[in-house]
Amino acid sequence: MSGEKKMTYLSSSPHYTGGDTTRRIMATVLLAMLPECVWGVVTFGYKALLVLLVSVASCVLAEYCFQKVTKQKNTIGNLSAAVTGVLLALVLSSEVPLWMVVIGAVVAIVVAKGMFGGIGSNVFNPALTGRGFMLISFGAAMGAWKDAAPLDAVSSATVLSQIKEGSFAADGPTLLQYFLGNRAGCIGEVSILLLILSFAFLLVTGIIDWRAPASMLATFAAATFCAALAGSGDAAAACSDVLLGLCTGGVVFGAVFMVTDYATTPVTKNGRLVFGFGCGLITFLIRRFGGYPEGVMFSILIMNSVAPFLNKLTARKYGYGKKVQMQGGAK
Repeated sequence: MSGEKKMTYLSSSPHYTGGDTTRRIMATVLLAMLPECVWGVVTFGYKALLVLLVSVASCVLAEYCFQKVTKQKNTIGNLSAAVTGVLLALVLSSEVPLWMVVIGAVVAIVVAKGMFGGIGSNVFNPALTGRGFMLISFGAAMGAWKDAAPLDAVSSATVLSQIKEGSFAADGPTLLQYFLGNRAGCIGEVSILLLILSFAFLLVTGIIDWRAPASMLATFAAATFCAALAGSGDAAAACSDVLLGLCTGGVVFGAVFMVTDYATTPVTKNGRLVFGFGCGLITFLIRRFGGYPEGVMFSILIMNSVAPFLNKLTARKYGYGKKVQMQGGAK
């Protein structure tokens, strides 16, 4: 109408949104991790269940208290703290003392997430930051592992530790057993089959992108194959080393649940490919030459620090400009 005052609204991008909410995304991730949680409890017994419960409760309580003290809006309803709690528990041994789990959860939520501004503003993956703090502070306790037998309370070395020490026995469990989850390790990383199913579920539901996980696993596999082939000259043995490397440790778990984190990984497609490449290469280098038997955690945290740079480096440029020679020699 001619007499009606017209208003123009301006806002920063994004100018449209999809139907996803933070709560829905986090709920889908929790659902994807449910098989790993169940298998971890079945495999390692009630202690695994206690670690899961304590980790989730500690993360949720830490977020609530931190936001209360800092007078921020309460966000525990978006389930992100619960996701961090489950992720932290799944990358821990069932033998870790529960009070250490509480400390790791507080570091993950308060230090790695809250002090950086909350969800979406953190630079480093909160669950891995909490685990990294625990590993550095309580190295001996973090190195205790339980065999994959619910009634067997004897701690044992992981396959990666045995390989590092040169005590790995080739006549032990088969690759199929490792693939299914019959081995010592962290609560959520042992069954590669379940991790593949979780990856497919998250991919189909549109929660994650395939580029970073595929790049990480492909790089790790290629580097492992080349190193093994150079050492033995046997292609079949090199392929066996690749499969053993993928089926042991947490490289597949990291590829599925950690390098797909929205806040700490690049948003561009090419950036995700480079990010995954870096994670896979660093994981291989630490496993082969480093002092730790596993390198997934450190590789992802290192690449988290360069994710903003990768975003800038691989961002798509819109528009162009060029200098035009004006009449009279002016530009």
